[in-house]
Amino acid sequence: MNRSLLIGTAFVAALSAAAVFADPVHDSAIGQPGDAAKVDRTLKIDMDEMKFIPEAIKVKPGETIRFEVVNVGRFVHEFNIGTMETWKAHRDEMQMMMKTGMMTTRTLNHAKMMEAGMMHDDANSILLEPGESGEVIWTFPEGGEIGFGCNVPGHLEAGMKGTFQMESGA
Repeated sequence: MNRSLLIGTAFVAALSAAAVFADPVHDSAIGQPGDAAKVDRTLKIDMDEMKFIPEAIKVKPGETIRFEVVNVGRFVHEFNIGTMETWKAHRDEMQMMMKTGMMTTRTLNHAKMMEAGMMHDDANSILLEPGESGEVIWTFPEGGEIGFGCNVPGHLEAGMKGTFQMESGA
């Protein structure tokens, strides 16, 4: 078996195993995908170099928010709803995407992502090239400490994260 095929097979197997143990979309502690027909409000999120605008957002338990996410920066950025634990679980996948050329600092190679079976299409997350926009619709849990961060290697570590501040009442 050639070396790149062996590495690719091991990578896909590792990702499949990681998905079983660290699937943030099925971790009800961070909420769940929202229903577009039941959106309570819409918020615009700008992703710039190592920061989100706004950096803090007040939410209510059970509230469904449509996040209109725009990458206004010069680099690829991700809007990912989660916790430090879910982001740590996602770190290896993002680093492998960089190492294998699925992603560079400024571009996404969707063809390579499809070949590896990784379209990076979790409901709690969106990965965007500079100038792109997209949306995430999310329903918030009853409580907990969740936030949003950019898992592109080095970005979270540089402080590219924000917080959701839970308000009382639905």
